[in-house]
Amino acid sequence: MASEPVNVNEFQELARKVLPKMYYDFFAGGAEDEYTLKENVEAFHRITIQPRILVDVSRIDMSTVILGHKTSAPIILAPSSAHQLAHPEGEVATARGAAACNVIMGLSFMSTCTVEEVASSCNAVRFFQIYVFKKRDVTEFMVRRAEKNGFRAIILTADTPRLGRREADIKNKMISFRLRNFEGFISTDVVSDKGSNLAAYAEETLDPSLCWKDIAWLKSITKLPILIKGVLNGEDAMKAIEAGVVGIIVSNHGARQLDYSPATISVLEEVVQAVQGKVPVLLDGGIRRGTDIFKALALGAKAVMIGRPVIYGLAAKGESGVKQVIEMLKNELELTMALAGCCTVDDITRSHVKTEKERFLCKM
Repeated sequence: MASEPVNVNEFQELARKVLPKMYYDFFAGGAEDEYTLKENVEAFHRITIQPRILVDVSRIDMSTVILGHKTSAPIILAPSSAHQLAHPEGEVATARGAAACNVIMGLSFMSTCTVEEVASSCNAVRFFQIYVFKKRDVTEFMVRRAEKNGFRAIILTADTPRLGRREADIKNKMISFRLRNFEGFISTDVVSDKGSNLAAYAEETLDPSLCWKDIAWLKSITKLPILIKGVLNGEDAMKAIEAGVVGIIVSNHGARQLDYSPATISVLEEVVQAVQGKVPVLLDGGIRRGTDIFKALALGAKAVMIGRPVIYGLAAKGESGVKQVIEMLKNELELTMALAGCCTVDDITRSHVKTEKERFLCKM
């Protein structure tokens, strides 16, 4: 009998064994040379933790408040598409896993379960992620459905005027999955003989004219707070605040869009400094350990988003795998906080980490 996974990285191998190659490559792959895919993870390895000793850590509290919602830990499940390719219960199983662990879930615009199915599956806080289509009424239709079904915020993904070049999907001739949210409203059938059907569908639907002024349009069609996902520098962070968003997500789309864009943890502090506490900053990308979460919080993130590890847990064990991944990260974070001398997430400060640059300067 195979041994149980002891960390979230081991779920990736379990997922690889159970998923068809096309689907595994879809979830695991990145853009072009996959430089950024590797850097998202490896950049964390170049940050060290500076612990404090002889602190009473007999009680550790990882809870935090995100946009007014109390959560058991500074963890949000990142919106990611097509969970039914990983497991038949899809996003419903993911939602239940998140609810059981008392963390927020982000539901993707490109989910394979409907907004209504996820909303009725369990009682929990959920945010809804959107793309803006050329047919704006499609996006408006989905935003209104999310609001009607009790979602608490909108996440605007802003780094996808076109789909990145995902070469594994091209080689595998990745088929476009069933988008049940759109059935009866727009066609979801695209046939392409040039590689990925998914890329062809994105080319046909995504609006490359989307720009900063369109956030005003988005605000006009919903009362929900809006976060923007895809910020990688201080300049865009300031523009986002001027546009009226309530939160910023530092993200490179899981390294699936522009290869050689920076690892998200490497630009987090620049964004945090530009924002100056006006809105919460979340970090998406590369989180594989509780120590990674600790490092992100020390560099100014309010919370982190977890993407691929959740998918791997879902593929391996369904809802229980999702819960196992979340609990592993929570347990690791709790231990890291105790060993670093931090009783609450507010105790985690910039002085608790050193970047590679800071260590180099100390040696000079």
